[in-house]
Amino acid sequence: MSELDPYTFGAEQRCFGCGPHNDRGMRLRFRREGDEVVTDLTAPEGWEGPPNVLHGGLQATVADELAGWTRVGLLGRMGVTTSLRVRYVRPLRIGAPIEARGRIASRKDPIVTVNVRLLQEGKLGCSATVSYMLPDEEKAADYLGGALPEGWRPLFRPDGS
Repeated sequence: MSELDPYTFGAEQRCFGCGPHNDRGMRLRFRREGDEVVTDLTAPEGWEGPPNVLHGGLQATVADELAGWTRVGLLGRMGVTTSLRVRYVRPLRIGAPIEARGRIASRKDPIVTVNVRLLQEGKLGCSATVSYMLPDEEKAADYLGGALPEGWRPLFRPDGS
């Protein structure tokens, strides 16, 4: 098991899912376990959809965030989400631990697909299939509307250099 660096995208990044200093965000942390990337969370009050149930949109956010970190943690590559398919199986409760696991399902450059499972008490609550396009630096800068932060550049290079 190895922890993934929460500052991979820089100390100043404000990502809602993983930003270490986003006071309104989830502040998720990730670790690699073999061929999976894992995160643990306990949804607080205020994240409900129906009473006592984690909002479905926030479940999708966890799935997309974990899938992104799965790609970074296992392939060392940054990408752009092209599709997110979510299946809600059973309610995920507020205040109870959730384990989320991601694994690479397929890679056919420039597309990578990741499968994600959100589990509570060992039971599947939500699954997702998330696909990403792996752009090069030039396409990524165009997509983001400006120069890439220095630390991000290697994540858009096939060799990670």
